[in-house]
Amino acid sequence: MAGSGYLFQRETFVGGDSRLARYVARPILNFVNREVASSVLLLLATAAALIWANSPWSDSYFDFWHTYIDLAIGSYHLHPLTLEHFVNDGLMALFFFVVGLEIKRELVTGHLANVRAAMLPAIAAVGGMVVPALLYFALNPSGDGAAGWAMPMATDIAFAVGIVSLLGSRVPAMLKLFLLTLAIVDDIGAIAVIAIFYASDLDFRWLALAAGLLVLIRALTVLKVWAVEVYVVIGLVVWFATLESGVHATIAGVALGLLAPAKPLLDRVQAQDVVDHLPDNPSVEQVHQASFLVQESVPMTERLESVLHPFTAFLIVPVFAFANAGVKLSGDTVSDAASSPITWGVILGLVVGKPVGVTLFTWLATRLGFELPEGLNWPQFVGAGFAAGIGFTVSILISGLAFDDGGVTDLAKIGILVASVAAAAGALLVLWWAGRGTGDDGIVAPPEHEIHGGS
Repeated sequence: MAGSGYLFQRETFVGGDSRLARYVARPILNFVNREVASSVLLLLATAAALIWANSPWSDSYFDFWHTYIDLAIGSYHLHPLTLEHFVNDGLMALFFFVVGLEIKRELVTGHLANVRAAMLPAIAAVGGMVVPALLYFALNPSGDGAAGWAMPMATDIAFAVGIVSLLGSRVPAMLKLFLLTLAIVDDIGAIAVIAIFYASDLDFRWLALAAGLLVLIRALTVLKVWAVEVYVVIGLVVWFATLESGVHATIAGVALGLLAPAKPLLDRVQAQDVVDHLPDNPSVEQVHQASFLVQESVPMTERLESVLHPFTAFLIVPVFAFANAGVKLSGDTVSDAASSPITWGVILGLVVGKPVGVTLFTWLATRLGFELPEGLNWPQFVGAGFAAGIGFTVSILISGLAFDDGGVTDLAKIGILVASVAAAAGALLVLWWAGRGTGDDGIVAPPEHEIHGGS
């Protein structure tokens, strides 16, 4: 979990007293444990994609990601995908699975479980989706760009949390909680938009198969079938059926995450009692039983997040950025972007629409009787709105779904990159100014309960 830190056992290499452990291994692991680390890696992957796409070897970048993967079973060919589509439809489904896990956990035991407490950031999130979409649509009411209205609705949780973390205690814990809850609701909105508005050529037979298997998974969890391998196999079939159905395959990941149990199977006290009464020389069976009891005293959602978060944050999302952020910035492309309503629609939506929408709807919520968290001021909500304007990951994903023309997609991606940088700078400046006198400005890890896998 973010902010929980690592416990280094002295018996292991990392916990030892060697210079390599003290000055290399432990600092690296502690850095990885910070949310800002994944943001740094994401920035490096984006920079690498842009450099390669604009180098003398740029053709190799596009040829590589357009290489086809064609798997066949006998005479049946399994939905041939380019490497880029494999990343976007395959690996990103695992990323959205972690998003689904986080949403489920928050709905059952987290910030969203208390409806009253969640309403203020939820209303702000609606403003942060509606206003940017309307601003984009105002510039693109028809024509090539009209389908991209959802791009400025998205919030990249990894970047938003990373920016907030840079300011340390200048950002109050309650504002972090507000931003994270807002981002979760934003994720739910983005998932709904992708599922409803960006499905194409629906095949209801495959869709029915995916839905039927999700019902089966729910039935198995109710029956307390606890063999993870069974769910992995069924989950892979759900993903493939969703891919074939015409609904974007990442929706399968979200659905599977939402079905994971968010409450522990066993009581933690019972598990502790068994561990305390283990004999000095326990048998293999006794160790297995104690291990099962301890493991199952932690909810499945938290265990899966703990295992998958490093994989998604430090591999899948950077690979996604590396595969999708490579835009050839020729003179003509930059000139076209500078005059394109698509590019400006994204920039206006994320940089202006997000902070205006979040702040305006928060103010409207106070008119309806909701109270602001104690100790927060209005400039801090504006800063949170700027942080929410870092669209990046999901915005780029939506741009690929919205446009078939690669040239149009490039115009959108340029807008997303420029807007995300501008929104990040705005968040840093406004939150730093608004938080003067509230604490130091050192870099600290986010609170333990912060969301760490999201988009």
